[in-house]
Amino acid sequence: MVLGFAALIRAPANSTGTRAIARWRVAGGTDYLRSNPTSRHRVTVTGISIIRAELPFHAPFRISLTRTESTTNLFVRLTASDGQVGWGEASPSPAITGDTAATMAAAGPALAEVILGRTVSDIGGAVRAMRARMVGQTTMRSAFDMALYDLAARQAGLPLYAYLGGANRSFVTDNTVGMDTPKAMAETARGFVAAGFTAIKAKVGEGVRQDVARIRAIRTAIGPAIPLRIDANQGWDVPAAIAVLTQTEDVGIEYCEQPVRRGNIRGLKQVRDSVAIPIMADESVFDHHDALRLAAAEACDYLNIKFSKSSGMWVGRKIAAVAEAAGMACMVGCMSETRLGLTAAAHFISAHPIVRYADLDSHVDHTLDPVEGGMEIHRGRVVIPDGPGIGATLSDDFVAECEVEDVLA
Repeated sequence: MVLGFAALIRAPANSTGTRAIARWRVAGGTDYLRSNPTSRHRVTVTGISIIRAELPFHAPFRISLTRTESTTNLFVRLTASDGQVGWGEASPSPAITGDTAATMAAAGPALAEVILGRTVSDIGGAVRAMRARMVGQTTMRSAFDMALYDLAARQAGLPLYAYLGGANRSFVTDNTVGMDTPKAMAETARGFVAAGFTAIKAKVGEGVRQDVARIRAIRTAIGPAIPLRIDANQGWDVPAAIAVLTQTEDVGIEYCEQPVRRGNIRGLKQVRDSVAIPIMADESVFDHHDALRLAAAEACDYLNIKFSKSSGMWVGRKIAAVAEAAGMACMVGCMSETRLGLTAAAHFISAHPIVRYADLDSHVDHTLDPVEGGMEIHRGRVVIPDGPGIGATLSDDFVAECEVEDVLA
């Protein structure tokens, strides 16, 4: 719960809360490198490739904001002066971040300019330099952030979760049912459970009557024991959100994501105060400043971290630290990434126990899997690799078929 958080952040310097905020301010992988002998070697980024890939879906996917049939993702491949390679991925969501494949492709070379020649371990400096070069473009910046973390962990000889100070732990991911008729959504959810998934998320946010019917149909299809989460993607106003959540309190909903428009913090709090179902902020939280405002307003129970919103793991760690200081749990979600980006997110979850929920299912929608290595899902649980860095790469054959732009020092 967030009760009393406004008072907590005004507490004396020796208070637990202030110490937690202080930890948030220094969060980052460079802490490890300062005490590790490998940091004495000045390994720099000498080459950057930006790879554009078209990834069709098995079927159209609809949420309250948009309908999509494919995604165009951009991958970043960083080459270091010692020959090691780091990978990152950017998956645009125009209706949420404002980023498109075209704007990311245009931004990529300009961002590459501030990464080339930079010491691999200087992730914080790179993040600040990208932010200074370009306001917005959080999705494309997240790909460079991810690739730098991959490269730095490889330099340290550690899996990314260990580089971030965590342990290897498996965890449950849900699988998401796109918005459709109640009958179709129920059938899809039943199929996901039959395939081994042990948590279901359903997209809603169209209208009270339709959404109540969807939620009830899915619960009937999957039975009472499977956790059910719902996501309105800003689709309701306050009265509609309260109506749907009040009418489905008996269904056993684990939480509701982003019931109202992202800027309506007062409305988000009104919904939270009016219903028994926990409320999670998604589109309302892009960075740690948003997290702090939401926590101080006691507007939600949980925060959803997505790298495409936070501009990557560096800021994502700050969000997690704010949540921890405020006594809130987090989820890490996704847009339409392949297993490469999802594996980086899985390492992040593994390293941060404050992350209680995972929504790492986007690759299930893709008609092809171009990733070698990486995370796997066994009976609904995510298992991550133990090799250095992220432990996932794009296959050479796949890259050979993609549009590739090289940026060299």
